[in-house]
Amino acid sequence: MSWLSIIALALQTAIGFQGASYALAATGLNLQFGYTGLSNFGHVGFLLVGAYGMGISADRGWSIWAGFALGIGAAVVLGLLLGIPTLRLRGDYLAIVTIAAAEILRLVANARPSEALTGGSRGIGGLSGRLGFFEPNFIPEGRYGIGGSFVFNSRQLWSMLWTWGLVLLVTLLIRALVRSPFGRVLRSIREDEDAAKALGKNVVVFKLQSFVLGGTIGALAGAFIALDSGSVTPSRWIAPLTFALYTVVILGGAGTIWGPVAGAVVYWFVLDAVDGVLNNLWFDVSDTTSGAVRLALMGFGLMALMVFRPQGILGSKKEMLAGGR
Repeated sequence: MSWLSIIALALQTAIGFQGASYALAATGLNLQFGYTGLSNFGHVGFLLVGAYGMGISADRGWSIWAGFALGIGAAVVLGLLLGIPTLRLRGDYLAIVTIAAAEILRLVANARPSEALTGGSRGIGGLSGRLGFFEPNFIPEGRYGIGGSFVFNSRQLWSMLWTWGLVLLVTLLIRALVRSPFGRVLRSIREDEDAAKALGKNVVVFKLQSFVLGGTIGALAGAFIALDSGSVTPSRWIAPLTFALYTVVILGGAGTIWGPVAGAVVYWFVLDAVDGVLNNLWFDVSDTTSGAVRLALMGFGLMALMVFRPQGILGSKKEMLAGGR
């Protein structure tokens, strides 16, 4: 495979559904972590409930809109259950509670007593067909792109249209939100919670609103991941996914409007490009070794970023220094 083909395939993944879904999930995490300073290490739990909202809706013969409503409702309830008792405390406690809660949710979904609702370890399949996600697709069947590597089919373009459209809508909503008085309070809580309290702000309520809204955005990302893949299984929603999303946020620039989008595109481009190089070496590289190498290289890249550009790709060093970060 030529270098041009490797770059084309990496770019295809970066701007395709993978990049879009990570950008959407990271946008919710960015509101919590980047703008409010909340250490949510269980963000994958919100993706899980969004995905299972779609799965349960398909299994019960309900509509796709019922799936969205179920996933969003579950995310709001989860955010309230986790946030009310923990957001009065400082960062470490929230991190411990959220990562534990996400793992508990995964284990419950995987347990045999839950099979009637979640499908257990097998999960729930046939989502796209049963929910009719691709039925309104107006894009004619065929292959669209340039050359033989940078190519999308009509179903992929349909998923990208919906997901990137939602990324744009949510990003513009976050842009309006953080420029409002509400957003200024969130940033003040991030920089100095005690000062925000001294100004008479109910910081717990503001943090709870940010936590629930960010989790709801994550649930939407989980719902679209389930729709695109056509199935939902508990093994997919593991803790490393949360840390990958943190990488996306930090890479793009925590506390920036378009940082999650830039971070998701760069993240998937680098991962796929490294995979392409490793798969075309003159000696065989196993999938396990390839995965370990690409994660190690991403880790070294992130460390280099923290040294030479700690504010991320789109972040402002001036704002970062002013905030003491």
